[in-house]
Amino acid sequence: MDTLLSICIGIGLSAACGFRVFVPPLVMSMASIFGHLTLSPNFGWMGTYPALVVFAVATCIEIAAYYIPWVDHLLDIVATPMAIAAGTVVTASLLPDADPMLQWTVALIAGGGSAGTIQAFSGMARLASTLMTGGLGNALISTIESGGSIILSGLAIAVPVFAVCLVAVLLVFTLSQLGRNLALKRERQEAALSSSKN
Repeated sequence: MDTLLSICIGIGLSAACGFRVFVPPLVMSMASIFGHLTLSPNFGWMGTYPALVVFAVATCIEIAAYYIPWVDHLLDIVATPMAIAAGTVVTASLLPDADPMLQWTVALIAGGGSAGTIQAFSGMARLASTLMTGGLGNALISTIESGGSIILSGLAIAVPVFAVCLVAVLLVFTLSQLGRNLALKRERQEAALSSSKN
């Protein structure tokens, strides 16, 4: 049961990494310091005050940078692999006494997969906002993402099963949107190809 709860917490925090990379490690660090979260022995350093300070500074910089026009798009390019890596590490750090092969497989699939999917959706939302508002709506998207990361991180620790259910809904919605966008892109390409033949 403890392992299952650890996986649920890890998935919730990993998905939150898809919104903001450094918010979940910051929340994990605080929760560990105050005794609300047990980390794997190899990741005990995340529950120290120096790590807390580093995560806090990185979080402030990341959140602030997303409010700078066009920098937010550059961050999305870098944030995708970082979110996958952070999601993987976050999930792995919560699986104590696990076989390393199992630990990292679960971490990569569940943690990295959920973080990468959410990050892809965030990038799509920002791109759509830029196209529709010329970038003026990106601040609102950034605020929603930051808030989503904070709320999801808190829920993952306080009510992990609910957080996983919420993540499942987000993932289904995100994957359906990605599928719809790919279908529309294919239709446009086919229409352009047929019109060029005519």
